[in-house]
Amino acid sequence: MVLTVAEAAIPLPLPGVKPGLANIVTLIVLARWGWREAVWVALLRVLAGSLLLGQFLAPGFFLSLSGAIASLVVLGLAMHLPRRWFGPVSHSILAAFAHIGAQLVVARLWLVPHDGVFYLLPVFALAAVVFGLVNGLVAARLLEELHGAARAVSKASATTPEH
Repeated sequence: MVLTVAEAAIPLPLPGVKPGLANIVTLIVLARWGWREAVWVALLRVLAGSLLLGQFLAPGFFLSLSGAIASLVVLGLAMHLPRRWFGPVSHSILAAFAHIGAQLVVARLWLVPHDGVFYLLPVFALAAVVFGLVNGLVAARLLEELHGAARAVSKASATTPEH
């Protein structure tokens, strides 16, 4: 929630181009606890974030919801790809493309009744690559640190003598 609210305060160069910082949490939950838990985190974030920011049932809510649903579907499919080549970074980029793709479709069907909205596709695709890459790298780093901390705790508990 903090990341969602913080992101709302960041000035945007173009409407709809946001870094998607809260998706870092979704990626971590996906990697540590699985897809169902990631779905709960993502959908609750969209709902609670829209309520906190006063955008519940406004167009922004539906754009965010459609993006979240599309990215969750892609993440659910991407989980079945070989882990050797696909991890938090590739998952993040795939999810970013799904998110922006769904938002463009909803914007075209509901808000902008003209195909001109698709002229923005290269800008949004570039943003998806950049922000997907950055968020994936941050998520991968945090997952490494969490894994390292868990190993340290496990190692310390294994070497602690019992009384």
